[in-house]
Amino acid sequence: MSKPTFLEIARRAGVGTATVERVLNGRGGVRPATVEKVVAAARSLDYPRRLPDAHRGVIRIEVILVRPDATFFARLSRAFERIAAMLDRTIAVHRTFLDEADPAAIARRILDPEMRRAALILAVPDHPLVGAALRQLEADGIPTVQIVTQISATSGSYVGIDNYAAGRMAGLLMVRMQRRPGKVVAICHSQIYRVHRERVRGFFDYLTENGGDFEPAATLFGHDEGDRNAEQLHEALKRWPDLTGLYNAGGANAALNEVMRRHPSGRDIFFVGHELTERSTRALRDGTMDVVLDQAPEAQARRAMDLVLAALNLHDLSVENPPIRFITFTAENL
Repeated sequence: MSKPTFLEIARRAGVGTATVERVLNGRGGVRPATVEKVVAAARSLDYPRRLPDAHRGVIRIEVILVRPDATFFARLSRAFERIAAMLDRTIAVHRTFLDEADPAAIARRILDPEMRRAALILAVPDHPLVGAALRQLEADGIPTVQIVTQISATSGSYVGIDNYAAGRMAGLLMVRMQRRPGKVVAICHSQIYRVHRERVRGFFDYLTENGGDFEPAATLFGHDEGDRNAEQLHEALKRWPDLTGLYNAGGANAALNEVMRRHPSGRDIFFVGHELTERSTRALRDGTMDVVLDQAPEAQARRAMDLVLAALNLHDLSVENPPIRFITFTAENL
């Protein structure tokens, strides 16, 4: 097989041949992000010459996540761990967990990773500080992929389900499967996740358009914390004795299921939640939950990594990026 030319490497890296020559001959004057692209392109084409010492090391991809205690993020983290184990040894995936309540710390990490980083994948709250940092990183040419929720006014690739459609699906199933119309509430983390806002909007839009006697009552905020979720639901049951439906657009289903299990009318309330776990599986079988919408975090991790590897020119396959398909579970199809 013939040695790849500078022109072939330049085309794959999306740069000029002069830039390729400067990088591969170690002459400097090229931005680190561009160096990473050129070196990655040369490697992918099996360029036989020894690369400059400063750039022969591992290509590092960082994944920034929050809430390691939350089932969704735990599944996402394990998925990236499994994917990393199957990659070439010259590619390293670093998982970093940060406090979702500290956007300043997230912004600092985006701009100062404390490592030579070729690309960034992140699933973090939408906040102005985070958005500003991410826009600066994008301007520097670092490939980025956002999972779960997209940060406002950023241009990087987004991987996730159609959250508005998921909310509408929750509304549709409630209207068609719950035989006792009445007041309905939604509960989610807070306003910091665009994903939750879109789900709740889709849910209430569907009920408003098609719900008939199903009356949207309120959106409650439990911050995906078990005790707060349980407290919010207890208050809702007191305030609306005719409560007939609950849609949890966020996490901490277990605490809500415990309230349903203990409350006299709990099993009469139609409960739609997200993420199929051992606990939500038991709840479906016990009848305290009626529907679970699973957003397949493993598929999201795989898609995000495929997009990053393509952006780094580590493969030349086209990566389509339609919304990830969410899966609807009931007690009948576990």
